[in-house]
Amino acid sequence: MNIISDIITYVRRIIKSPSNALITDALIIDYINRFWIMDVDARIQLFDLKTKYQFQTAPGYDQYNMPLYGVQTEPGSQNINYYPIYQGFLDPVYVNGIQIPFQTDKTTFFNIWPNIVQQMNVVITGNGGATYSFTFPIAPNNSTPITTPFQYILRGHIDINGIIALSNTTGTYEDPPIVTSLQAGTTIPAVPVPNAFAQVFITSNLSDGTSVVVTDSGQFLEGNQNYGLLMNPGTAPNGNTVLPGGYTTTSNTVNYFTGQVHVTFPVNIPAGVNINAQCFLFQCGLPRGMLFTNNTIILRSPPDQQYLVELDAYLSPAGFLATNAAVPFAYMSEYIARGAARKILSDTGDIEQFNFYEPLFKEQEMLVWKRSQRQFTTSRTQTIYSQGINQGQSGFNNLGGSTL
Repeated sequence: MNIISDIITYVRRIIKSPSNALITDALIIDYINRFWIMDVDARIQLFDLKTKYQFQTAPGYDQYNMPLYGVQTEPGSQNINYYPIYQGFLDPVYVNGIQIPFQTDKTTFFNIWPNIVQQMNVVITGNGGATYSFTFPIAPNNSTPITTPFQYILRGHIDINGIIALSNTTGTYEDPPIVTSLQAGTTIPAVPVPNAFAQVFITSNLSDGTSVVVTDSGQFLEGNQNYGLLMNPGTAPNGNTVLPGGYTTTSNTVNYFTGQVHVTFPVNIPAGVNINAQCFLFQCGLPRGMLFTNNTIILRSPPDQQYLVELDAYLSPAGFLATNAAVPFAYMSEYIARGAARKILSDTGDIEQFNFYEPLFKEQEMLVWKRSQRQFTTSRTQTIYSQGINQGQSGFNNLGGSTL
């Protein structure tokens, strides 16, 4: 039993449905996928699914979403929509072969790498109109070609749920989203408000004291990804709106590389009123710390060039899409079959059969887990005496290499 058709046959034996008349092969494959994709990783962590995730950084980008599977189509033209390729990340983490700390606690991470807001109290004053241009007073002052060291204004970010919402609107999965000036009118409102995280803020006030705020959107202009698209932030769920005048390199964009801003506010700013700006400015370089939160990897320092990032992960398997597809790990075939049949018996209300087969399902689960358990237990539990700097060298202990 090492192909899907064999698993389907075994499922039919368990549920006592030998033909397509009561339940089709396509529906059984759907149940197999539901168990394989959604249940297995939550029930047991398998050594065979432990793998390595690696990616190349991009200069100036400090946030990277967990990658998603594209839309998969089961038999019967039923789609499996986007879901994460990996169940989660864990130590060790390497950047260009150098191990760096990996954290999931924001407090610890940002105590080391604080996001200090660069507050520019006045970047320009209102003239009664809506359109303004200025350069951040703390502009990175980069040149082309790039000279090192250099700085970047941090970019807005859209998380996984925002990318999925955007993909459902445009029909294209792209992370980060690179859009044309014409697409911006559709793509900016398509991202839910809670899933867009701004890093640049331009603020002012009207004569009655009303606050006016413009932010970056986490979307970038096609043809020059250093240009972030500005937007008018709104209320949840989809209140973010485009700014008047459209989007080009001289309209409603912030250049994260040079610090230049061109903005048309949604309202006229009274003459003499201050226009302020806020941003996060970082010296870029080799990342020395990683935070994983909200399915997003955050690097500090932000990379100044491409670096190879490698970290351990547990794979979320892709769906089974054809009856002649091979099972990745044949020893799991009966477990997958019993898991899928268990779901069918539960949904059809056949409690007697469900209860009869439940111990046999649990037995298969323990047999599958035993293989991983044998692998995990071959590694010694580390102590301060089993590893360390200068381990085994005369005159040094394990606590930093000091002399005895």
